[in-house]
Amino acid sequence: MINNDVLRRVRYALDLNDQTMIEIFALGEAEVNRINLLNLLKKDNQEGYVELDNKLMDAFLNGLITHKRGKLETPPGQAKKPDMPLTNNSILKKLRIALNFKEEDMLKTLKLADFKISKGELSAFFRQKGHKNYRDCGDQIIRNFLQGLAIHFRKPDE
Repeated sequence: MINNDVLRRVRYALDLNDQTMIEIFALGEAEVNRINLLNLLKKDNQEGYVELDNKLMDAFLNGLITHKRGKLETPPGQAKKPDMPLTNNSILKKLRIALNFKEEDMLKTLKLADFKISKGELSAFFRQKGHKNYRDCGDQIIRNFLQGLAIHFRKPDE
């Protein structure tokens, strides 16, 4: 899925304003000003559109985790885990971590978007790439998850 679309949908679902978005990028160790942010949020057919690269998207997701859950302190003597390459699987995983969602929460969110998936299918997206049950997460899964998030956070009474 296009990173700019993910950014726009997360912003809408979580009702994040410009200042909060800038702060989240800063928590992910990326400097973004309001003009840059507005260009990243534009659709690809609008004038001034700037494509959101994987590095900046990763910084936003890491910042979102820090914003929602607090800074993770690495214990002394332990090396920081290297960042995984940005894929739909890693986007889904980072959103899950940021929102502190369990498997049931993920399934409910997908169900809100009228997308049914089994626990086994869902867990396959969070496996290591070499695992026999690993499965690539398609754009449709991310799109439906983000749609479900918007319903979950924007219309909590449903």
